[in-house]
Amino acid sequence: MEADRAPERIPDGHFVVIRGRKWRATDPSIPEETAARLRRHLMSARRAVRSATTAGDAEAERAARARVNRAKVALGERGTPWWDQPADVRRRRWEEGLASLDAEARN
Repeated sequence: MEADRAPERIPDGHFVVIRGRKWRATDPSIPEETAARLRRHLMSARRAVRSATTAGDAEAERAARARVNRAKVALGERGTPWWDQPADVRRRRWEEGLASLDAEARN
């Protein structure tokens, strides 16, 4: 996948294909600004995982992996499939996930 192209989606839109592997797609009902903020949290958490792993800090690695998971769940990429959830549950999922990640980033 080139950086300037969106990944290929399978016909039902539930998954994307990246380098021949199928991954759950981000919930399309998330407003783009919110999705972008969640992706920034996700990338920050992934960098923290790498730093903690390199440093051999198991506690920091666990905390960073938990942040990765919260971001992925908020984006709809983990947990109950977003297409199986009613709109209000989907909205609450990403709003609460973003609030949690924002609060942790402030501390």
